[in-house]
Amino acid sequence: MNVQSQKTKNFKQFYLSFAFALFVQVKLSVIIPVFNEEKTIATLLQKVLNVPIEKELIIVNDGSTDNTSAIISKFASSEIHIFHHKENTGKAAAIKTGLQYAQGDLVIIQDGDLETEPMDYLHLVQPIIDGKAEVVYGSRNIHHTQEKRIWLYDVGGRFISWWASFLYHQNITDEAACYKVFKTEIIKNLKLEYNRFEFCPEVTARVSKQGIKILELPMHYYPRSFLEGKKMKWTDGLKAFWVLLKLKFTD
Repeated sequence: MNVQSQKTKNFKQFYLSFAFALFVQVKLSVIIPVFNEEKTIATLLQKVLNVPIEKELIIVNDGSTDNTSAIISKFASSEIHIFHHKENTGKAAAIKTGLQYAQGDLVIIQDGDLETEPMDYLHLVQPIIDGKAEVVYGSRNIHHTQEKRIWLYDVGGRFISWWASFLYHQNITDEAACYKVFKTEIIKNLKLEYNRFEFCPEVTARVSKQGIKILELPMHYYPRSFLEGKKMKWTDGLKAFWVLLKLKFTD
C-alpha cells in the first residue's frame, strides 16, 4: 500500500464520522473544471461519488483534446451534469459555466486530478452548516504533512497567501488551495471577471471586500509533477499578486 492509500485509509473513518453530524439536510454542488485529465478523471469522479453527502456533480470539460470527453460522458446521470467548452477558455471560465447550473445549497470547487481527497468535503462543509462560517477554504499548510512539493510553488503560494491576508485583513495560509466552499448565493453573486487561474485571488478579493471572513481547515494534498500533468505555472503567481492588488483598489 502506497503512502497516499495508507493516509486515506487512516483518516477515512475520521472523516466519515462527520457524515453523521449532518443533521441539517443540505445539497452540495461539486463543480469540476477539467482539461486533459484522461489519466485521472475516472478515478477522481468515483472518489467524489463515494463521499456520503447529498450532492450534484457539475463537470465542465474545458476544451480537452485527449480522451477526457469520452471518459466523463460515461458518468452522465441525473446527478451528474456535463457541459463542454469547444475551446480551452480557462479554469475560472469553466467554474463560471458550472455556477450557472448549480442548484445546491453549497458549492465546492474540485480539480480533475488526484492531488486532493474528496472525503475532506465532509469536514469542510460543516462550519457553514453549523452557521459558523459562510466561506471555508481547505489549507495544505495546516497540520502540514511531508509530501514532497515543488519548492518554488510552495514558497510562492505562502507569499501570495500572506499578501492576500495583508491586503484584505484575512488570516489565510493557503490562498491557492483547490478546495473552496461557499454558500451558493455568495459565490453566484460575485461578479467574476477573470477566466483562468486568477479564480483564486479574484474570489478571495471579492469575498473579502464583502466583509466575509474566510475560515480555513486542513485538507489532504498529494502533489503531482509537471510530467504527471500539473498545469499551473510560476507566472500564475505573478498574476495572482497583481489581481489581489488591483482588486483592492477597484470595484
